Amino acid sequence: MKVAVFSTYSYDEEFFNRFNTGYELTFFILPLNEQTAALTKDFDVICVFVNDKVNAAVLNILHKNGVKLIVLRCAGFNNVDIKLADKLNIPVVRVPAYSPQAVAEHAMALILTLNRKTHKAYNRVREGNFSLEKLMGFNLHNRKVAVIGTGNIGKAFCNILTGFGCKISAYDIAPDPELKKSGVKYGTLEDVLADADIVSLHCPLVESTRHLINQNTLKLFKPGAMLVNTGRGALINTADTIAALKSGLLGYLGLDVYEQEGGLFFSDKSEDIIQDDLITRLISFPNVLITSHQGFFTQEAMTEIAVITFNNIDEFVKKEPLTNRVVVSD
Repeated sequence: MKVAVFSTYSYDEEFFNRFNTGYELTFFILPLNEQTAALTKDFDVICVFVNDKVNAAVLNILHKNGVKLIVLRCAGFNNVDIKLADKLNIPVVRVPAYSPQAVAEHAMALILTLNRKTHKAYNRVREGNFSLEKLMGFNLHNRKVAVIGTGNIGKAFCNILTGFGCKISAYDIAPDPELKKSGVKYGTLEDVLADADIVSLHCPLVESTRHLINQNTLKLFKPGAMLVNTGRGALINTADTIAALKSGLLGYLGLDVYEQEGGLFFSDKSEDIIQDDLITRLISFPNVLITSHQGFFTQEAMTEIAVITFNNIDEFVKKEPLTNRVVVSD
């Protein structure tokens, strides 16, 4: 069976070749979209990542080219028209949980770096500047942290916060019984945002969570609070967030995802003029820290992604129930 793997880099090839269970793999550095969908001709399976586009136009080309299975090597599926794929009888499978700890730990890294300004201290010392001026942070102990979304990643993040002695409040449509038992206090979105020192986003991107953080919800934030997003870029309205940073309402911003990250993240743009005015504005703020969707990027996570991806394909080939199929009701 022939598998086309889109949006690939050296690390993708390394792990996919290592854990391949017997398929003919072709790697494309190009993302899948309307312009590149023709490359899927003669492939049985396509494997895509977070910034590949599997919309109606692409799906119709895939169907015409005889693609039988769409494999997501990520948890999110907001970039796929699941309803149309179902109508075209092309199953969509995903990796629902590859390493919750990887993303949760990265969220904490963003918080610690923004708070204690270790990135600035590193650059200062390299230049011979050992001053502590403007490097003051705050204790995380006893600070209130609002966790938006307590699925696998949010739960792992709450466990990390517990070790720091934080006061944890959470918002989720399905509260986790174990977290409640451990002392996490669930409430409405308005309640948990109201007096939080740090707000961390870990919910999926669906229609109800798109631009969850906007000019209205930002008004609920405690002045000077920190916002961290390691979920999906479109959970945040970027323009509204910039306005909150400019006014001082928002004290810190840590992003590992960005709404318009396609065409930017995972690529070297150091010699290019970046045309995205919003991200160039964000980069200019001294209290903003951006990483390029690397929260998942650990050895353990890459291993799990490869193993589950091939298990998903194996189930399809063997005509077994698809454990990780994304259905319309999702």
